[in-house]
Amino acid sequence: MNTCKKALFSRCVALAACIAPALARADNLLASIGQYRGDIVYQSIQQMTMVAIAGGLAIVVAVPLGIYLSRASGKHARVAQAVLQTINVGQAVPKLALLALAMSVLGIGRWPSIFGLWVATLLPIVLNTLEGLRAVPPALIEAATGMGMTPTQILLRVELPNALYVIFAGIRTALAITVGTAPLAFLVGGGGLGELIFTGIDMNDFSMLLAGAIPTALLAILTDLLVGQMQAHLVSRGVNPQR
Repeated sequence: MNTCKKALFSRCVALAACIAPALARADNLLASIGQYRGDIVYQSIQQMTMVAIAGGLAIVVAVPLGIYLSRASGKHARVAQAVLQTINVGQAVPKLALLALAMSVLGIGRWPSIFGLWVATLLPIVLNTLEGLRAVPPALIEAATGMGMTPTQILLRVELPNALYVIFAGIRTALAITVGTAPLAFLVGGGGLGELIFTGIDMNDFSMLLAGAIPTALLAILTDLLVGQMQAHLVSRGVNPQR
């Protein structure tokens, strides 16, 4: 029994010897990151302001566009397909190249950054709106038609409530991507946490780099959680497959 206790004690001592330097290093790293506290707060506000503007504009444009695409038929189907392909092309273009193109037209500053983030946010919301509306059971639409509802009433009272969960999923994905992309705005004069990230890379300052990268990751997670909570509270239980 004493032998087992000695072996266990030896293992605990060895484990503590391994953990102690790591904890000391982590403590030093947190202290070095803490010196950028003021910059982190200011640049986080800058970045999330751009994300909020770009995300809001994307929702205003993408949801009606998704509704239009879900209804396009006949000669309008070609127009709808062209619109969808254009959005796909905009999504396929690297975000840095997109920001450079926006800068060449809009100049340096916040607005080219917002435009680039807006384009990056569009596609997931458009696609999820389109797929959510297509997934509404035809029986529900037929029942609503039989009750004498107009197409607009069917859209607002039947289709959109049933597609809302899928639409919110697209918004969650889009905003998380946008928060992660937003540091690139620094390269075109838009500000944000990219200032710490890219300056840290340029100066080979690991703590400065992490002072920008860690808050960006946390903001993306918090944004996803916030939209998830909105999704849980705004989507009816009857149309939420997760409940």
